[in-house]
Amino acid sequence: MRSFHFPGRSPVIGTRAMCATSHPLASLAAIEMLRKGGNAIDAALTATAVMCVVEPAMTGIGGDCFAIIAKPGQKPIAFNASGKAPKAATPEWYAKAGIKQIETQTPHSVTIPGAIDGWSRLLKDHGTKTFADILAPAIGYAENGWAVQPRIAFDWASLEGKIRNNDGAKLHLLKNGLVPKSGEIMRSPALARTMRIIAEKGRDGFYTGEVAEDIVAELRALGGIQTVEDFANQSCAYVDPISVGYKGAEILELPPNNQGIVALVMLKMLERFGKLGDGPVSVERYHVMMEAVRLAYKMRDMFVADPLMADVPVEHMLSDAFADELVSRIDRKTRKADLGPIPRPGGSDTIYMTVVDEGGMAVSFINSIYSGFGSGIVTKKTGIVLQNRGQGFVLDPKHPNCIAPGKRPMHTLVPALVGGNLQPAGHAYVMQNMLEYGLDPQEAIDCPRVFFENGVCWAEESVPQSVFDGLAALGHPMQRKPDPWGGGQMVVMDRENGVLIGASDPRKDGMALGY
Repeated sequence: MRSFHFPGRSPVIGTRAMCATSHPLASLAAIEMLRKGGNAIDAALTATAVMCVVEPAMTGIGGDCFAIIAKPGQKPIAFNASGKAPKAATPEWYAKAGIKQIETQTPHSVTIPGAIDGWSRLLKDHGTKTFADILAPAIGYAENGWAVQPRIAFDWASLEGKIRNNDGAKLHLLKNGLVPKSGEIMRSPALARTMRIIAEKGRDGFYTGEVAEDIVAELRALGGIQTVEDFANQSCAYVDPISVGYKGAEILELPPNNQGIVALVMLKMLERFGKLGDGPVSVERYHVMMEAVRLAYKMRDMFVADPLMADVPVEHMLSDAFADELVSRIDRKTRKADLGPIPRPGGSDTIYMTVVDEGGMAVSFINSIYSGFGSGIVTKKTGIVLQNRGQGFVLDPKHPNCIAPGKRPMHTLVPALVGGNLQPAGHAYVMQNMLEYGLDPQEAIDCPRVFFENGVCWAEESVPQSVFDGLAALGHPMQRKPDPWGGGQMVVMDRENGVLIGASDPRKDGMALGY
């Protein structure tokens, strides 16, 4: 339990239903849907649609989604609604065009958005409401306006340069030619109109007709190779979740092309070390975590791809022998400059939100456009921010994650069923915080974060200077992170006491709400 002498927030405890999102309006919309008789799927989609309006830098209907759904007495369901590459996207086409790498602010980074297709399938299979019901709050905010929250204003300002590179982005994401400030009212009338079309026509309102035609026209004017047929052919799928045991809990993630397997491999590694240091904010804990991050992400870049179009050795990556070999590379006392090659198999290389309803259905849901404002391309007529998930591909024909027609890229969206937040390292952080160090859900999310990226070990400002210096002394290339890492949400089902416990990341504007 946190000390009440210091600033902070407590977990939210309810008995009937709970949600946690990164925006107050989304949390409120989810609770209102639940109280109107909607279930967890209805509430999750309602909240996500609101966030597609009020958090446009983080998510949108031009992105993808993933989910894990658990119904009482039933096996959990995993759901993949990631977009596919256009039919014309071959490595030979890019080579002939002189494109050696897929850059963010180009039409080539835009895969076919999978979100609306995913929402439609989830609503049909598991929901109780209509598209018009779940989109109504979002349409209201888009038409009538919403107040920009502080963290959203911070992110928006940091992406001004990206916005100014595209005419549609300038039209829809600036107010009187300026980035909106915290507390200012923004409206999205073009996006509201598009959502009304989807509310009336459902999936077809996005993937056929004027909306799809408008997106394709915008992209092809910029040199893209997407077609209306690519949109019509987009499809989502149910997949079997993958899991590992950790400290008596079963952790479930999406399988590849999702990178959830990275979190599972990290947890298998970390469990072999046991408790590290004198607490969760200690030099040894962060040191071992960063070495595990380096190995696990190197594994990701070697193996994770679309299993329908590449050989992805999931069994090998989740094997005890693989974890043992990786752990043997880590020195608890110093950073190794070279952790060695990743073992190959024998013979052969965002927003997050969660809802639990009164019936006990739990939904772990994530919807994203990848980078801030995605590709930076926003359709002028329909007001859709388009994702840049195509950057998840490589263009080397020998790599399993090479782009190909209809292929899904390696995907960073990672919803987990056990308290998921952040991406793989974040999942490992939070699970270790709770199951190894005994932190409550809110403390586990609040805990200072360190992460290795682009050759640098980045530490949040909340990491004590003594820990920062201790990591530097072990050889880590330390720098302070100018903005916090991630933004997680969690709902814990406390079956012993019959309550739901919600937690929301203070690094974002959101909140947990329950009753």
